[in-house]
Amino acid sequence: MSAKVGPHAKVDDRIPFRAVAFFGSLMAGIALVGVLSYVFPAGDDSVAADLLIDRNTNIFPYPFTIQNIMWLAFCVAVGELVVRHLAGQRERKQMLLGLLPEEDDTVLRQGDLAPILRRVHQSDPERRHVLQRLLTGALLQFRSSGSIDQVHSTINLSLELYQHEVEMRYNMLRYVVWLIPTLGFMGTVLGIAFAMRSAGIMFAGAGITGAGMGPEMMQQITGDLGVAFYTTLLALLQSAVLMFALHVMQEREEGALNQVGQYCLLNLVTRLREEGRA
Repeated sequence: MSAKVGPHAKVDDRIPFRAVAFFGSLMAGIALVGVLSYVFPAGDDSVAADLLIDRNTNIFPYPFTIQNIMWLAFCVAVGELVVRHLAGQRERKQMLLGLLPEEDDTVLRQGDLAPILRRVHQSDPERRHVLQRLLTGALLQFRSSGSIDQVHSTINLSLELYQHEVEMRYNMLRYVVWLIPTLGFMGTVLGIAFAMRSAGIMFAGAGITGAGMGPEMMQQITGDLGVAFYTTLLALLQSAVLMFALHVMQEREEGALNQVGQYCLLNLVTRLREEGRA
């Protein structure tokens, strides 16, 4: 068996805390809004300016528009996706540390477990990685009971718990993906409400003065309606991208968990021998 792990091998790929990732993605969102504001300056009446940032809004004081808030939420979700991607990569890298013997003729008995437990602890003293947590439980179980069946049951139960843990880590991301379409619908409701209010005021003014609705009146109403439709369109586009990325990242992270389980079964459970057996 080759020992490829040293006491300092655990910190090379440390994932930042979620609060740091949240702050960084929020700052990235603010920077993105600033770039879009520079690309689409005030007075730009293009469809892109209205769709992406509602540049010439008459409802919200710029830059506090629904679209800009949606971009901040979108960047926060992207930051969480990056964290989950790094988590999957981190778990896969643990299987390259050589914690378990991989030679075909290796057999493990209770007396052979102490060096493996020592390497597992040295590779991850804080128990942050699934592989080390799984191996610690399985090795301690076999050392205390000497039963391969109990080790197998321990691994299966632990994998189910880790699967649930992975699911829980996506709760906040799912909330943000739900929040973006909700913000888009809120923009739709507000845009229609302000358009109806503007139309009512203008029609009332036209009735008093006897003048018809001019181009400025129509521009005001269509501008408010534009906010209504553009916020929903942008929200649907953003949520579609995030939902696709969410499913891809969750599939990869669960795949990494399955690979860890297969690694333990192949290189640990199948090599264990109970005392008294050849």
